Amino acid sequence: MDIVNILRDKILNAVNEYAEKKNLKQSINTDIVVVERPKKQQQGDYSTNVAMVLAKALSSKPREIGELIRSRLREEEIVESVSLDGPGFLNITINLEFWNLLISEIMSNKNLYGKFDFGQGRKANLEFVSANPTGPLHLGHVRGAVFGDALSRLLEFVGYRVTKEYYVNDGGAQINVLVRTVYYRYLQKLGEDIDLPDGAYPGDYLLPLAENLIDKFGKKLKDIEEFERDKIIRELSVEYMMKVIKSDLKSLNIGMDNFFSEQKMINSNVIENSINNLKDKGLIYTGTIEAPKGKTYTNWQAREQLLFKSTEFGDDIDRPIKKSDGSWTYFAPDMAYHADKLKRGFDVVIDILGADHSGYVSRLEAVIKAFAEKKVEFEVKLVQLVKLIKNKKVLKMSKRAGDYVLIQDLLEEVSPDVIRFVMLSRNNDVPLDFDIDLMLSKSKDNPVFYVNYAHARIVSVLKRAAELKMWPITGEEDLQKRTTPFIENELALVKKLSEWPNVVKQSAKFHEPHRIAFYLNEVASSFHSLYQSSNAYGQYRFIVEGSPDLCTTRLALASCTQIVIKNGLYLLGIVPLDEMY
Repeated sequence: MDIVNILRDKILNAVNEYAEKKNLKQSINTDIVVVERPKKQQQGDYSTNVAMVLAKALSSKPREIGELIRSRLREEEIVESVSLDGPGFLNITINLEFWNLLISEIMSNKNLYGKFDFGQGRKANLEFVSANPTGPLHLGHVRGAVFGDALSRLLEFVGYRVTKEYYVNDGGAQINVLVRTVYYRYLQKLGEDIDLPDGAYPGDYLLPLAENLIDKFGKKLKDIEEFERDKIIRELSVEYMMKVIKSDLKSLNIGMDNFFSEQKMINSNVIENSINNLKDKGLIYTGTIEAPKGKTYTNWQAREQLLFKSTEFGDDIDRPIKKSDGSWTYFAPDMAYHADKLKRGFDVVIDILGADHSGYVSRLEAVIKAFAEKKVEFEVKLVQLVKLIKNKKVLKMSKRAGDYVLIQDLLEEVSPDVIRFVMLSRNNDVPLDFDIDLMLSKSKDNPVFYVNYAHARIVSVLKRAAELKMWPITGEEDLQKRTTPFIENELALVKKLSEWPNVVKQSAKFHEPHRIAFYLNEVASSFHSLYQSSNAYGQYRFIVEGSPDLCTTRLALASCTQIVIKNGLYLLGIVPLDEMY
């Protein structure tokens, strides 16, 4: 029961009626119509700007439009009253019977409350993390990993068929660096007194792999011809690093559906075939490009190379795909990979990249437009940097990795659930400070603790009620029969719970799971406020012996709050705590 959607439909029906009355033929953009909770409680339960934002399209004064909509809304059973205020704001108060019915609906639907078929079975591909298989995952990867997993959960909840995908960049030059580093570590483990060469990967994380090579080959690798030796080390190194990466992801409760190998794509001529596809469309040509702007190149020479006409699809410049020496550019595999996504029939393609990849957005959009044979929803979500703070100092280094704070370093400080909640506590395009000390504190300033504490309190209340044979209720009839009205603080919590379906809808529509984390904090705040409240009769109690009707009302409200918190945490990939430690 999405009250926002219900009201919006009724408002737009009134708008259409008004348009017909005025004999208006042009289409009206109703996307700009907002129905939301007002900032001030005295303004009712919901307000809408419909009369003002559609005044021009309807060729009328806002208050004239507002009067018609107000008269129509007054006819609805769920509406208690409607006021037309200021230049044309409509403020709507919902009747108490609706809030009673809402509690029954939440109790009945449980984990399905808020679920709706927004995706209608469409296929969605979410590519995220896709870190080079040259080292363990570090802090720079965590936010994108958690964001991608939460968004995947959210889209599945609203009816998409989601594939979570990791692009294994095992065909680039960085793998050559990995092979060289591993070989030097191998020689060091054999007792040779040598230093790592310039450009090699620092840190100790490759030492176990070097030991594995010794266990398997002894000293034999030193005597094998270089090409064959590198081939062996390459295969074993990528396999080893992907095991490490998969283990890191698992420690954050993240599992991928597919690992897409760049090297396999290269070996199977997918790149060549994709480029030929664009040639057939007249989108590939031989030409030169200007020197990159913003820098001075004394030795710059314009060389002819194969170019993609990406400017025809909104990109800034045409992109090189094959160099003058005949080798592919780094962008060519990206093009082929996205063409493959479309070939697999995805209706929605979402790339989750680090903020340093902002320059990729326009060229990737051009690729999708060039290859797409049907309408495809494509979006690049950029994830900003995370700063790790402890004792008011920024942590930057890891003994194991050399340059970065690893996921495993972070997990030694806080739990996976804490990491997930914090990473989703801000919009993905906003930089984030991860304060370890704050996340270990037991205060309302720690959102992870605050939300879990609300859930644990409810579990304790319902457990005690069950011991007293007051819970669970025997059926929905008991809820329908109750006559005790909600008091003010209870009603505030009920209204907050009513927002859940719209929170899910907006989070899914805009691909913003952080909205759920925000909302859960608000639910927890409303619940704690009720739990700690008091009146002339004393401290608020959920269990009131001798008052079965009052007890049923309050326990049902507590149960509904637990359902919503549990549902929200599930979408964030977090297991709610039944007890606080």
